[in-house]
Amino acid sequence: MRIIRVVIAAICVLLPAGRLLAAAPTVTAVLSSSETAMGQPVQLQIKVTGSNSARPPAAISVDGLDIRYSGQSQLLEGHNFQFSYSSIFSYTIMPLKAGSFKIPPQTVQASGSSLRTPELTLNVAGDSSAPSSRSGQKSETVDTSKIAFVELTLSKTSGYVGEMIPAIVRLGFNVRTPVESLGNGVEITGQGFTTQKMREPRQSVETINGKTFQTFTFKTAISPARSGKIQIGPVEVNPVVRIPRTSRNPGIPRDLFNMNDPFFDNFFNDPAFAPSTPREIKLRSEPTMLEVKALPPNPPASFGGAVGLFTMTTEAKPKSGQVGDPFTVTATLTGRGNFDRVTAPAFEDEQGWHKYPPSSNFKQDDDIGISGEKTFETVISPNERKDKIPAQLFAFFDPMKEQYVTLRSDPIPVRVEGGVAPAATPAATTSQAPAPTASRAPTPKQQEILYQLTELPASTQSFTPLFARRSFWLSQLVPFFALLAFAGWKIRKAHLDNRELQRREAFQREAAELHRSLRRDDVSPEEYFSRASRAIQLKTALAKNIEPNAVDADVAATVFRADENTRLRLRHLFEKSDEVRYSGDGHNGIRLVPPDTRREVLELIENLRA
Repeated sequence: MRIIRVVIAAICVLLPAGRLLAAAPTVTAVLSSSETAMGQPVQLQIKVTGSNSARPPAAISVDGLDIRYSGQSQLLEGHNFQFSYSSIFSYTIMPLKAGSFKIPPQTVQASGSSLRTPELTLNVAGDSSAPSSRSGQKSETVDTSKIAFVELTLSKTSGYVGEMIPAIVRLGFNVRTPVESLGNGVEITGQGFTTQKMREPRQSVETINGKTFQTFTFKTAISPARSGKIQIGPVEVNPVVRIPRTSRNPGIPRDLFNMNDPFFDNFFNDPAFAPSTPREIKLRSEPTMLEVKALPPNPPASFGGAVGLFTMTTEAKPKSGQVGDPFTVTATLTGRGNFDRVTAPAFEDEQGWHKYPPSSNFKQDDDIGISGEKTFETVISPNERKDKIPAQLFAFFDPMKEQYVTLRSDPIPVRVEGGVAPAATPAATTSQAPAPTASRAPTPKQQEILYQLTELPASTQSFTPLFARRSFWLSQLVPFFALLAFAGWKIRKAHLDNRELQRREAFQREAAELHRSLRRDDVSPEEYFSRASRAIQLKTALAKNIEPNAVDADVAATVFRADENTRLRLRHLFEKSDEVRYSGDGHNGIRLVPPDTRREVLELIENLRA
């Protein structure tokens, strides 16, 4: 039999290209079964004949079906020594819900032509009674412990609330039962902690206890949100693997297009090419216990929840300016920890400065986002002359030293000049009073002209014109300086008013954008509750013209004169925002916020009125 195979293969290779059938390419598609049940996959195969350069559909999307590409095979078919190439593209379909599904025609590119497959119908039953059961065939029981494993490993078994604890999830599949897909992905179950988002796994082939496994290694980090003993896991995953069939199963043949070809029937019964069927299995790891300690009481005033080890550098630009000009202060925090809880450093003394909300940017340098640097840019403007920008403070908890650490930067020298000059006080022009003269008896006026000409006045009088006198121009400085002072005051007031208007407009734009995002259903819990609490802060700040970052649940309740029930709901929302932010992008298995929760949060925000 093997000799026959070799001879046939040699004939196929040695035949000249001109003997290949040069018909126009065609396409068709078949299902291994038009009926199945929940948890029972079926095969879809698309066959392109007459072309050796066919390109299959990039993806096939049908609501309620998980369709994944599983491989390609080449086929050389002949009749009366006329041969043609065929390409078979295989897909595995896993039903996600019961019902009747239409798989629409798919476009296939072949030899410059666009071909369309026929529409297919798949009926999915609502229980596990697969068609094979109804036809009298029983599905074989599979011992998953012999073909696959999953395990969870933590870097430590004790830690503090908010600390990032690296974890590794390892999946292994026996190479005799290759994996087709990992289903809905890897999920670490449990309560009281969050996980970092897992990236693509590292794949390798390992020999374990004499058996060869294809392994997938996922890296993540666990962050506990409360103290006490917390159970981490188990890890659950429902992959689809190919299970070898010990007997011929006509329901799902190896090649759906060659069921009656005795050559291919014998070829695929060869042990090296044993037929197999895809099947979903359930894997579950052992749980791990984590002892979590609470953070010490009385944290520093600048502590915002950061746990790890960090360093800080600061700089400012420009180095000189006028009163009211903006200065950009950049603080860079580098290290390892829960960077989602790393907030902007606080200024040691903000007196004489106007500070705007900071912006941030995080750049990670590891696979799970717990190591890197976070940069904050804060714009401040001086209200008076200054010679330095105050020092910045950042506090965090060091789990190695088991104590709080406060980083303090050096003040940054700058030169701030200008400001409103005080109005000049003109020197009062006084006319010299005539020296007092001794009283004397009145002298009777004489009518002689000689006496009148020789009688001098008490003070010297000048005939110099008024505009040529120095005292006149000195007196004009008074209204001139007063006008300058008034103009400077008006310009400064307009500048401050305009800056305040820009600040309110920025808050209004941010609040409107947050309100729109809260209506979306594709936002993670961490982002959703963080945006909701920020929206309340902005609404409160706009109502009372206060700094948004200073608003908490009690401040908002007081500003809007909320009743006790609303006050409790506000506190719960802010607490929830803090809780889900403890460990960054992880969601602990919860992918989206339930619609009822989103509706309640929106109703709470919209009902806040001053």
